[in-house]
Amino acid sequence: MDTDRIVGSAKDFAGRAESAVGDIAGDAKTQASGKAREAAGTVQNLYGQAKDAVRDAADTATSYAKDAYDKPAETLRDGSQAIVQKVQDNPLGALLVAGGIGFALALLMSRPARRPPPRWRYYG
Repeated sequence: MDTDRIVGSAKDFAGRAESAVGDIAGDAKTQASGKAREAAGTVQNLYGQAKDAVRDAADTATSYAKDAYDKPAETLRDGSQAIVQKVQDNPLGALLVAGGIGFALALLMSRPARRPPPRWRYYG
C-alpha cells in the first residue's frame, strides 16, 4: 500500500470530521475547510491507488517476462496452442487475417514502378 493512500484516507476522514463539526456548530468556514480537506484527501488517495495500480502492472509484466525468458519452450508451446485454438474457433477470421498480412507483406516487398528520368527541354 502506498503512503499517499494512507495519508489521503486520513485527510479524507479528518475533512469529514471537520465538516461534521462545522455542520453542528453552524460555521460555514469550518464546513468549507472540511470539504476542501476531504476533497484533497480523496484526490491524494486516488493518486496513491493509481501509483499502486501502475506498480502492480509493472510487477506483473516483469514476472511474465521472466517466466517467458526462463521457460521459452513452454511459452512458445502455449502461444502456438492458443493460436491453434483461435484458428479452430474462427477459421474465416484467421483466413482474413492471414490474407491481410500476406497483402501487407507483398506491398512492403514490391518495388515501386521505376519512372523514366525527367527530360528537360530547353526552348531557346
